[in-house]
Amino acid sequence: MIRLSKGVEVEMYTGTPQGKIVGLSDRITKDLDGFVREPDNRNVEYTTAPLSSYDRLLCALVRPRRNLRQYLQKIGNYTLIPGSTLSLGDSRQFYRSDPQNPYHTYIEKTYGTKVVTASVHLNVGISDPEILMRACRLVRVEAPLYLALSASSPFLDGEITGSHSTRWHLFPKTPKHVPLFESHSHFIQWTEEQLVLQTMQNVRHLWVSVRPNGDNRPYNLNRLELRICDLIVDPIALLSVIALLEARLLQLIHQPDLDPLQQSQLSSEELLEISDRNEISAAMSSLGATLHHWQDGREILAQDWIEELYQEVWPFAKQAGFSCFLSPLKKILRQGNLAQQWLRQYEMAQDIPSIITQEIDKVAQLEEDLEDKLCESLLAA
Repeated sequence: MIRLSKGVEVEMYTGTPQGKIVGLSDRITKDLDGFVREPDNRNVEYTTAPLSSYDRLLCALVRPRRNLRQYLQKIGNYTLIPGSTLSLGDSRQFYRSDPQNPYHTYIEKTYGTKVVTASVHLNVGISDPEILMRACRLVRVEAPLYLALSASSPFLDGEITGSHSTRWHLFPKTPKHVPLFESHSHFIQWTEEQLVLQTMQNVRHLWVSVRPNGDNRPYNLNRLELRICDLIVDPIALLSVIALLEARLLQLIHQPDLDPLQQSQLSSEELLEISDRNEISAAMSSLGATLHHWQDGREILAQDWIEELYQEVWPFAKQAGFSCFLSPLKKILRQGNLAQQWLRQYEMAQDIPSIITQEIDKVAQLEEDLEDKLCESLLAA
């Protein structure tokens, strides 16, 4: 079985070892290749090339981050900050990375700091546009499961928020109503209409849990982009979530009737309604959320649904030779996602700055170990 190509867009905050977030993207993008700025100067983004090999993808995730850490140490006592929201502040002010950019002006005036979040966008290559649309429909109704696995933003401005993914709770999904696209032509027609209506400022201004993507949207498409995930700082955990997505898409390619428009007892609008509600529930309670299954609307815990999905896709991952990268998903289900781990520490009377600083040190060490043990040997091979 052929593996699909996978690429990851990673947004991260920069700041001090004490967890204070400091905007440095204007300097980083000027001095380092491979990094791009976001509208707010406090996050910076890098993107991996599309790769079918998980080993190579792991190193493509770790090496730019290690280079960035070394650069940050050189320009001052700076590092990378985990989490998907401004955990220790400040969400009151927008720090422009490019004051002359008119699109950034629109973003700041329209959304403010609701968009100043960090996340991972997972891109999986699918060249046939109709298979891609089918894949987007399936992943759209299951996207809350990926949010449940990745939630890492229970804090904002030094306080607990009540949400496991404060990022997705706050993030302005745009446009407000995005249908389940029935075909590629439907997607083209709908996108052209939104641009005329100005509910989208450009073809990139489609902020939904999953979208079809390509070099000339909406006409030439070549990949599915899952946008719902919070930042997963542990590269091994991130690969396991990517493996779940790839295995599910391989299953869909071999079983086209997995299409929600064919297999669900619910109408298209009902599917959208329960998916929206599921996203809200997953943002609030992640793996402990009570969701409604897209097939028939039955209630199911997010953790139980993921367990079922894991068993269902395992044979496809095994046949394609990447089941070892799927198996760490069990650890997330057993130990909880990062938000749940942080909240347990908070309940044990650890303060939020201590929780963040411990995670900063832990992730930096993990990246160093992974690069030393795996990436160097891969380069030598």
